Amino acid sequence: MPLLDTRVPAVLLRIDRDPFHHGTLGAVRSLGRAGVEVHVVADSTGGPVRRSRFVRQMHPPPPPGASPGEISRALLRVAGRLGRPAVLVPMDDASAVAVDRLRDELTPAYLLPATPRGLPERVADKAELVTVCASVDVPHPVTLVPDSPAQATGAAWRLGLPMVAKWSRPWLLPAGSGLRGTVLVRSARQAGELYARSAEAGSRLVLQAYLPPGPHRDWFFHGYADRSGAVRAGGLGSKQQAWPRGAGLTAVGFWSPNPQVRALAERLIGELGYRGILDLDFRRCGATGRYHLLDFNPRPGAQFRLFADSAGLDVVRALHLDLTGRPLPHGQALVGREFVVENYAPLAALRPAPGGRELAWHARDDLAPGRAMWALWIRHAAGRLRRRLGGTAAAQAPVRAGHGPAAPLPTDEEKASSC
Repeated sequence: MPLLDTRVPAVLLRIDRDPFHHGTLGAVRSLGRAGVEVHVVADSTGGPVRRSRFVRQMHPPPPPGASPGEISRALLRVAGRLGRPAVLVPMDDASAVAVDRLRDELTPAYLLPATPRGLPERVADKAELVTVCASVDVPHPVTLVPDSPAQATGAAWRLGLPMVAKWSRPWLLPAGSGLRGTVLVRSARQAGELYARSAEAGSRLVLQAYLPPGPHRDWFFHGYADRSGAVRAGGLGSKQQAWPRGAGLTAVGFWSPNPQVRALAERLIGELGYRGILDLDFRRCGATGRYHLLDFNPRPGAQFRLFADSAGLDVVRALHLDLTGRPLPHGQALVGREFVVENYAPLAALRPAPGGRELAWHARDDLAPGRAMWALWIRHAAGRLRRRLGGTAAAQAPVRAGHGPAAPLPTDEEKASSC
């Protein structure tokens, strides 16, 4: 008998248009290799995921800025074509929040974990997460949510500079606005200018004390809370290299033991009564040694395949097994295993990996997505270089009345998040 119930298809939903989201490809391969029929509702234009041999069919995503009704209709159209219940896997925060809101409409066409209503939205919201952490006594960076420009500028004196600015619901940021989900603020004036764009951003501005990065300070916990509340699959990893440098997403990570962080994560999950897949980010404060929760993502993290154990179990397979009533196998943690995102850390992908390695894009049994990624990445990098050179040329040109130099590209540090 196969590990997973191959009679039950899986539908992956991704509202974000990021073509370089390797987590979606990881979920496609994980389920497809187990014999599950995989459907993807996402923007596939030029993206590597659609090239995977494990994708049964790509489906049109909801339009940008879609209403709940439009998201529901897009998913129910897919369900109608399948003609039988499917496991639904949201792959980004916007999808997780939408699916939770639409649970009554989507059931029984889709199988979903029974997490408390509204909890995915509370933990994904950067402002609400502050309250959540306080309610269960989990450390979180000192955070202010200003109600006026004066409070935003005053936060610089209360929190110190630099400080981290986040939009509480980054998935609502409009395309082309130039706004980023997280920036490093270096002046009170910059904080006030960001606050002035709150209406445009679509959510509240959150200002946070900055915890500097450093060796062995950044950790991530992935897991699946089953119907009984037990945390299964997943594991705990240390971020060895990030993109952008010093913060941002995991470019190189290792499966590493850390009993203190695991205990903190499991206590948080238990007290909230959370069910389903989750991805938590922690940072250790260099001054106090305490681990602070920075983000709670109610969906698979992009590097979740790092935590595939000796039985082949990962969080996406755990979700499918649990929702279809099958037992979850007990495997051994493969501590020391490495995860590398090749386009962000190409040299790391070439060095020896004694503990084993999972690459984000390249796979011997599924070569086309890796090739498509490199073609797309080269075009992306060339475009960035042209814009950078164009900005330099503009900065060196004489400034005429009413015409200023092109805005410089943000530095790695400015793009960095506090995680």
